[in-house]
Order: sequence, then C-alpha cells, then structure tokens
Amino acid sequence: MPAKRLDSRARVDLARRRTASLITPTDLGAEASRDIAGGLNAILAEVFALYMKTKNFHWRMSGPNFHDYHLLLDEQADQLCAITDRIAERIRKTGGSTLRSVGHVSRIQRVTDNDAEYVDPLDMLAELREDNQALAARLREVREMVDERRDVAAASLIERWIDDAERRTWFLLETTRSVD
Repeated sequence: MPAKRLDSRARVDLARRRTASLITPTDLGAEASRDIAGGLNAILAEVFALYMKTKNFHWRMSGPNFHDYHLLLDEQADQLCAITDRIAERIRKTGGSTLRSVGHVSRIQRVTDNDAEYVDPLDMLAELREDNQALAARLREVREMVDERRDVAAASLIERWIDDAERRTWFLLETTRSVD
C-alpha cells in the first residue's frame, strides 16, 4: 500500500510541474514581455527557416563554382544557426515562451520554402540574398518595437543581427554580380 501512495504523490508532483509557469520575472511588464516574445519568436522562425533553406541550397549546390558557393552557404548557415539560441534565450529572459516545434516555425515564418527538384546556383544565391535582405528589414521592425518597450539588451543583440544579415546580403550580391 505505501508504494501506491508514492506513485500517487509522484503523479501529483508531475502534474504540478507540467502546469508550472515558465515565466521569468522581468521589470519590463507583462505587455512588453508579450510583445517582445512575439517579435523575437517571429524572428526566430525566420532564422530557422532561412537556416534550413541555406543548408538546402548548400547541399544541392552544383556547377563550376560549386566549391566557393558551397563554402559560402555553409558559413552563412553556421552564422544563422549560431544566433537561434541567443534569440530564444532573450525571449525567455524577458518572460516569454519560445517556439515549440517545426510546425510552430512553419506557421509563422515568412521565408518562402523552395522544394524544387533543381534550382540554378545563381537563382539559389539570388533567392537567399532577397531572404536575407527581408530578414534585415524585419529585424529593424522588431528593433524599433523592443526599443519602444525599453529592452536595450534585445535592441543591442538585434543591431548585430542586422549587420550580419546585411553582410550576408552583400556577399550574396557580390558573388552573383556579372563581370560584363
């Protein structure tokens, strides 16, 4: 009989932990926390989608410039992957909750997937250039919002990510520039 009470207590404890709040206390306020989490989760979804698209093109690259393009996309994918944890941790630090699944990402991403069997290498680079440029614009929007909510730490992080997105855009542009 004592074993059943332990099982019962364990179940109650597990149920309590499952419903426990993950909200991190912050002085930003509940409304600001909600807005910041929403904006940063949208960015997180964009970054995950852009990472996957960049890796997709990296894996499927072909042609005479294969080596250079392959390495460029690998470097850019690594850069995108590296910021995902920083974004998610900032969301948690401000009292928000993060994306939960690939499905969650797909519901809010704005990056368009490319599932075509074959994509010309220059088209791949042009598509990624446009996606990175769009990411920089979205980052600016969220940067403005977090500034209004007085989240200087998020603003500082986002400024770096804008610079990184602009650098990726620049490299992709220069890589595809014709020599005519």
